[in-house]
Amino acid sequence: MNTILRKSVLGIAGLAFTGGVFAGPVAAHAADTTAHTKPVAVTVQGDKLIPHGVQGEQSRIDLNDEQTTNVKAIIAATKKAGMDERAAVVSIATALQESKLENLGHLGDRNDHDSQGLFQQRPSSGWGTVEQITDPEYSTTAFLKGLKQVDGWQDMPLTKAAQTVQVSAYPDHYAQWEQQAADLVAQHWNS
Repeated sequence: MNTILRKSVLGIAGLAFTGGVFAGPVAAHAADTTAHTKPVAVTVQGDKLIPHGVQGEQSRIDLNDEQTTNVKAIIAATKKAGMDERAAVVSIATALQESKLENLGHLGDRNDHDSQGLFQQRPSSGWGTVEQITDPEYSTTAFLKGLKQVDGWQDMPLTKAAQTVQVSAYPDHYAQWEQQAADLVAQHWNS
């Protein structure tokens, strides 16, 4: 895709994001910061961010500084791995589902086994040491290494690609974060 067309697509996604922030629904309960919205058709033919459109209702959370820093770390690791914007969308959507983009340490009884970090990776499953999987660059690189091994991940719905790497008990939950992940990539890919 040429640079002008790519910038136009990213600009449209950015406008859609801005419009969604100002005109989007407000969470009904203050304790629940996740807003559920209907799918939004923002995709353009050939768009790398959401090539198949979003699946199902979409969720959105407001990000704090730490979460935004983690988005930027995921994007930087994706670029360093030589992967494109779609890989960053899949990675960010996965981290939104797994940790709400918070670099979680061990949570005791609230923890799923020994899962930690942005992607809730497990040392006991071979993802790395606790120190490694709680490092955003390392954990993203580990996720992307798994994604690269999924034949045809670029042409799969996001939730299927993420599930193939993560092997979650809730495989369809990744889809709800696709729009916000695409918006975040559009906003931060070139920053």
